[in-house]
Amino acid sequence: MVPGAPSTTTTMLPASEAAKIYQTNYVRNSRAIGVLWAIFTILFAIVNVVCFIQPYWIGDGMDTPQAGYFGLFHYCIGNGLSRDLTCQGSFTEFSSIPSGAFKAASFFIGMSMVLVLTCIGCFALFFFCSTGTVYKICGWMQLAAGTCLILGCMIYPDGWDSDEVKRMCGEQTDKYTLGACSVRWAYILAIMGIMDALILSFLAFVLGNRQDSLMSEELLGDSKKMIPYMVHNG
Repeated sequence: MVPGAPSTTTTMLPASEAAKIYQTNYVRNSRAIGVLWAIFTILFAIVNVVCFIQPYWIGDGMDTPQAGYFGLFHYCIGNGLSRDLTCQGSFTEFSSIPSGAFKAASFFIGMSMVLVLTCIGCFALFFFCSTGTVYKICGWMQLAAGTCLILGCMIYPDGWDSDEVKRMCGEQTDKYTLGACSVRWAYILAIMGIMDALILSFLAFVLGNRQDSLMSEELLGDSKKMIPYMVHNG
């Protein structure tokens, strides 16, 4: 030590206080991540609804015989005589969907949408059930929604050989071969939604496990506090 210099002493926090500070930061960080997870889950639900409703999965190009675009169940094709498009197809009228593959894709994308919306509805369970349990329930729902999206995106090109698609895209169009047409933004958005679902489900399981470990630490701390009290009163 240099003479005349102020003395510096390092004080160590007791283990119990350090544990409390760590636990407080742990809880604060978990809540912040949980809020972000909930926000991105709502955004993912919006993306899912848009992909299901919008008929812009594939569309015409520069060299296509007819103008038009196709969605999961709704499609519009020109007649070659005017710029007017004739639109057909409805999810409520399954028979109007031009391909069995389009019907299957519509079912799986619709199921994904229902699962994500149900997951958002499960947010109310945070007020009644264990936080870790709710995270895990939502995680399984998001994983199932992502699986449905994968199946829908994989099955959809199998219907490109239908007569209606060939009428718009040309005779060279076949299964998984789009011919003169091109992929539109709704299909790309659905593929991006797959990654969103997998990331959100992984994050939900991580948050659920963190909540379980936090609860076990709290129970362990309470039990340690009760032992001296019981010995003293005994």
